[in-house]
Amino acid sequence: MGKKFPQIDDKHREFIERQRIFFVGTAGAEGRVNISPKGMDSLRVLGSDRVAWLNLTGSGNETAAHLLENGRITLMFCSFEGIPMILRLYGEGRAVHPRDPAWGELIALFPPHPGARQIVDIEVDLVHTSCGYGVPLFEYTGEREQLTQWAERKGPQGIRQYWVEQNQNSLDGKPTGIGV
Repeated sequence: MGKKFPQIDDKHREFIERQRIFFVGTAGAEGRVNISPKGMDSLRVLGSDRVAWLNLTGSGNETAAHLLENGRITLMFCSFEGIPMILRLYGEGRAVHPRDPAWGELIALFPPHPGARQIVDIEVDLVHTSCGYGVPLFEYTGEREQLTQWAERKGPQGIRQYWVEQNQNSLDGKPTGIGV
């Protein structure tokens, strides 16, 4: 039932762009595995072997720590409506921070979001699809506004302070490279 592809084709891209939620998986050589749900119009397919995801400020920064250690990352998309399918993108990622030269070019691809923390730039080396027959149907009713409202209340200085207090190290004490 599963099929492997060396790159993102047009059918994959269309499927990815229809999804309102995706999941990010990373792990260091040791310690905890991280899996996070993402949404909020934060992913762009940049080519047949490249995607970028806008990582917003949150309670942890596990993905950045794992990418700094080894670069491995998997994104998973599930259709919760329509034709069943699961699509995974496997590859190597790097966190691009506001201080990095590539930031300006990449951030221009996304709508403005208060609390934009990093952009994860991923070189995809495998696309894997499977049936998704076991994924339940869900109805999309809208985006949550709480994260945006929280970041707006904090303001840029408050967000930077939050990075210092909450986002500099992973749950396992690994550095995230966020810098402030």
